Amino acid sequence: MNIALIGYGKMGKAIEKIAVEKGHNILLKIGTDTAADLTKENLQRCDVAIEFTGPHSAVQNILQCFDVGIPVVSGSTGWLADWDKVKAACEEKNAALLYASNFSIGVNIFFEVNKKLAQLMNAQTNYQVSITETHHTEKKDAPSGTAITLAEQILAEVGRKKNWVNNSTDDMEALSIISERIDPAPGTHSIKYTSAIDDIEIIHTARNRQGFASGAVLAAEFIQNKKGIFSMKNVLGL
Repeated sequence: MNIALIGYGKMGKAIEKIAVEKGHNILLKIGTDTAADLTKENLQRCDVAIEFTGPHSAVQNILQCFDVGIPVVSGSTGWLADWDKVKAACEEKNAALLYASNFSIGVNIFFEVNKKLAQLMNAQTNYQVSITETHHTEKKDAPSGTAITLAEQILAEVGRKKNWVNNSTDDMEALSIISERIDPAPGTHSIKYTSAIDDIEIIHTARNRQGFASGAVLAAEFIQNKKGIFSMKNVLGL
């Protein structure tokens, strides 16, 4: 498989290492110094694009891949206000997109555990729930895309919570997400249900970027030659 890496920072380099170990070719590496190489001609040489940039460029990068007809795997966060626009373009171009706020296999299992726990806690009104996410200081967005996914899962199941906020709050209808930026910290997410009697807490801690990178390559292998919109649930059969 010939891969275009759009975003060649620490994550892009980790993806490259795993992709090459699995026998894939990296034909295009788009970083700060090579942005001009992101052309139609170069993209058309690739079977799939893996896009890890940021909210300022992700949408344009994804749309550019749609225009040339190659599937795109995106792990950029902070751009979902444009989700409907991207979805419509994907359908119009008969393209393929696999988006995930987190490609780690462990995190995606953690998502399923989070949903189940939220279902169980919906009737337990004496418990208050909160989320804490900790990342390295170079992370550009807060809260993390993973924390937002976790929060939206809780909001869908716990009826007494109506919205999330990125701070501590006394609002009983708001779900608090606390964002911490500490080096070195690849990523830790915890969900805690607290009562006067006890606490229930689930935690996922990433030890390094390898889990994210491995999942992104797995997603690229999955989406090759497909059309439509997919997630890691499809990749992992969850």
